[in-house]
Amino acid sequence: MKRLTLLLLALVFTTSLWADGTEGDRTTKGQIAPDFEVTSLDGQVFKLSDLKGKVVLVNFFATWCGPCMKELPELEKQLWPRFKNENFKMISIGREHTKAELNKFQSKKKFTFPIAADPQRHIYGKYAEKFIPRNYIVDKTGKIIFQAKGFSQKELDEMMKIIEKAIKE
Repeated sequence: MKRLTLLLLALVFTTSLWADGTEGDRTTKGQIAPDFEVTSLDGQVFKLSDLKGKVVLVNFFATWCGPCMKELPELEKQLWPRFKNENFKMISIGREHTKAELNKFQSKKKFTFPIAADPQRHIYGKYAEKFIPRNYIVDKTGKIIFQAKGFSQKELDEMMKIIEKAIKE
């Protein structure tokens, strides 16, 4: 009986984590975004703490991830052209990818937004334990105002509304 009770409690706890969408998260909305520095494939140094005063989208992806490969072209087509000339920065970070792997990927895909490598998960590990794609919108003060995993058009629409509002604030 005791074993069954423990099993049921574990199931309820695990289900509640999944139900509220926090499984695998290391950050929460409202907290200051973990700082990081990374160099994009085109040589830009991107240090999050230096971007206060701008709205920032941090995107994590992998080249083998189906939902990521659906999301990245939509970011290129819908989000990046709309905000790239505003008070906005974006970085897409290839989780567990080397610069060489991403250069090969980028030569085929030709995305125009900045892409960087995180081969050891040093940056990703500050934000999450698992699941991709992941998106984090950081406001002008450095706080996370949106975070999500997975990809859907509805989520992309919501992200664009949040970015637009945050830029105006």
